[in-house]
Amino acid sequence: MNTTSNRKRRISAVAILGLAASVAASGTGLAATTSPSAVHATAATAAAAPPRAFRGALPAPTGPYAAGEDVIHLTDASRPDPWVPSSGPRQLTVTMVYPAVPGTGTPAPYMTLGEAAGVLQRQHMPASSGVTPESLSSVTTHAFDGARPQRGKHPLVVLSPASENPRMMLTSLATDLASHGYVVALVGHTYEDSGETLANGQTPPCAICDHPETLDVDAEAVSRARDVSFVIDQLTHGNSAWRLAHLIDKHEIGMAGHSLGGAAAADTMIADPRVRAGVNMDGTFHPVPMPGQINRPFLMLGTAANTDWDQPWAALGGYKKWLTVADADHFSFSDGDLLRVQAGFPTPPLDPERGIVITREYVTAFFDQTLKGIHSPLLDGPSPNNPEVLFQH
Repeated sequence: MNTTSNRKRRISAVAILGLAASVAASGTGLAATTSPSAVHATAATAAAAPPRAFRGALPAPTGPYAAGEDVIHLTDASRPDPWVPSSGPRQLTVTMVYPAVPGTGTPAPYMTLGEAAGVLQRQHMPASSGVTPESLSSVTTHAFDGARPQRGKHPLVVLSPASENPRMMLTSLATDLASHGYVVALVGHTYEDSGETLANGQTPPCAICDHPETLDVDAEAVSRARDVSFVIDQLTHGNSAWRLAHLIDKHEIGMAGHSLGGAAAADTMIADPRVRAGVNMDGTFHPVPMPGQINRPFLMLGTAANTDWDQPWAALGGYKKWLTVADADHFSFSDGDLLRVQAGFPTPPLDPERGIVITREYVTAFFDQTLKGIHSPLLDGPSPNNPEVLFQH
C-alpha cells in the first residue's frame, strides 16, 4: 500500500472528535518528570474547575421535508462475518432516513449510549472534556423517530462512512438528502469502527482497527460493497426488512461514501448494476477501477491535497465530475470537523459548517441530476456562491 493510501485510510482513526488530542488540552497528560507537588497543584486546579459542557448540534436540513428516522437490523444468513467468523452470519445496523411530514415524530438520538461509549473508549476521552456518552448520544440531529412519511416513491441513496467511523458521522448529509426527497440508508459496517449496536443490544468494538499493517484495505472496501448490495436486497425485495420500504423507487438507487466508504461506492457500482450513480468523498480508491468497469455517473469530491485520483478519473466512463474544495481537510465532508469545534477544538481552515453546506449542496445536486433527471447548474462550472469549489475537469 502506498503512503498516500495508508494515510487516507488510517487518518480516519481520529475522525470522530479528534478526542486523543483532548488529553493534552485537558491538562491530564502530565510528563513523567513532573514533581509530586506540581501534580497535586494541577489536580487541585482541575478539581476546582467545572468541566466544560459539550452540546453538539448538526445543521438543520435545507429541503421542504422533515427527516424521519428508523433503525433496522439485518442479518445476511448466506455470509459469515468476514472479520469475526465466530460471531456467525454477518449482522448490520442501518439507519433509514426518509422524507417526512414536518412536526411529526420525536427527536432521534445521534447514537445509542453503547455506540457513544465505544467512541469515547477508542479515543481515551478524559472526563474533564465534558464529552460523555450521554452528551454525545444527544447531539441534535434534526431527525425524528416515528415521523409520518411523505407520500410517493423516492430514490434510494446508500451512505458508507470513513474507516473506523460509525455510520452516524454522515448524519448531516443523510438528513439533508431526506429533506430533499431521498430515502437514505446509513450503513454501519460491524467490527470496522468504534461500535454499532446490534439487534441483541450489544455494541461490539472494532476487530480490525488496531493492526492496520495486516489489513488488506482492498478486501475491506470490497466487503463493504457486499454489505451494501445485501442492504439493497433487503430494502427492495418483496418481503422487505423495513416497514416503509414502499417509499423506495427501486429503479433509482445511488451511493455515496466518505474516505474508505467512497472507495466502497466505486466497488459497489462495479459489482451491482442497480446502483446508477456514485460519489466518492475524499477517499483513495481500493482497488483502482479499470477502464470499462464504471460507465455510470460518478462524482469525486475531495481536498486539494488528494493527488491519487488521476488514474481512477481516467478509468471512469459516462458522466463524471471531479471537484476539490479549497482549505478542506479530510473530515470537512462528514460531521467530524463540526463536532470537534463544538467540543472545544480550534476551527480548521475551512469552517466546518461551510464544509457541510458544500458537501450537501453538491451531493444533492449530483443525485438530483442523475437519479431524478433535474438539471443542476451547480454542476456546470464554478459558482460565485461557492468560491471554494474548484472544477478539476
